[in-house]
Amino acid sequence: MTTTYTSYKLITADLTKSLARVAEQPDVARETAYYLSKIGDVKTIDDFFADTRLYNYAMKAHGLEDMAYAKAFMRKVLTEGVDNEDAFANKLTDNRYKQLVESLNFAAHGAAATSFDRAQKGVAEKYTRQTLEQDAGEENAGVRLALYFSRMAPTINSGYAIIADEAIAQVVRTALQLPDEFAATNVDRQAETYEQALDFKDFQDPTKVAEFLDRFTALWETKNSTDGYDPLAVFGSSSGYGISSDLLLSINSLKLGGN
Repeated sequence: MTTTYTSYKLITADLTKSLARVAEQPDVARETAYYLSKIGDVKTIDDFFADTRLYNYAMKAHGLEDMAYAKAFMRKVLTEGVDNEDAFANKLTDNRYKQLVESLNFAAHGAAATSFDRAQKGVAEKYTRQTLEQDAGEENAGVRLALYFSRMAPTINSGYAIIADEAIAQVVRTALQLPDEFAATNVDRQAETYEQALDFKDFQDPTKVAEFLDRFTALWETKNSTDGYDPLAVFGSSSGYGISSDLLLSINSLKLGGN
C-alpha cells in the first residue's frame, strides 16, 4: 500500500501534469465545457441561480458544494459583494465565500462580471483542483488534507486563521503532534500555542510549506494507520468544516432554499 507521504509526493512532483489528467476525465471535461460555454451568457445573479448546473459547478470549484442547498444565504453573499467592509462575505470567518465573490463579482461589475478570466478559466482551474483533492481523498484522506493545506497555506496569517478552518487545524495539530483533544481547549490558548510554535511567514515559502507537509504526511501515516477514525469527516458539513458558528447563525436567520 502506498504511504501518505509517497502518494502526496507522486501527485505534487508534477502538479501541472496531475491537474491535466484530472481535467481530461470525461465527467470533469464535460462539466467544464458546459460551464465555459454558458457562463459568459450569465448577466445577473438571477441568471446564475437559474442554471443549477452552472451554480453547482461554481460552488464545487470554491469548495462550497455542501452549501449549495442554501441559496438564500449564497444570494446574500453574492449580492453584497466584498468592496464594503461590512459586506456579508467579509464578516464570515471562512474566506471561501469571499473567493466566490471575487470570481463572480456581480456586485462590483454587474453584467460584465462573467466576462473576466477569473470568472471563466479561473473557476475552471479551481474546479479541477477541487476534483484532484477529492479524488486523492478517496484513496487517502491525509493526501487530501496535505493538498488542501498546500493550496491554502499562503492565507494562514494567525493562530485564529488555523482555528477557523478545521482541515488546516488538523494538519497543524498533526505536524505539531498535538492531541485531537487540543481542539476542545480555550480558543485563545490554541491561537497562542500556534503563534508560538509557527512562523507564519514560512507559509509564504513553497519550500518551507513542502517541508512542513513532509512532516505532516509522515506523522499522519503513523497516527492513522491503525485506528478507526474517519479523517475525511472534516470535509463534510456535519463536521463544521468551513461552517463556523457565525455562518450557521446567519443561515438560520435566512429562508433557505430560495432562488
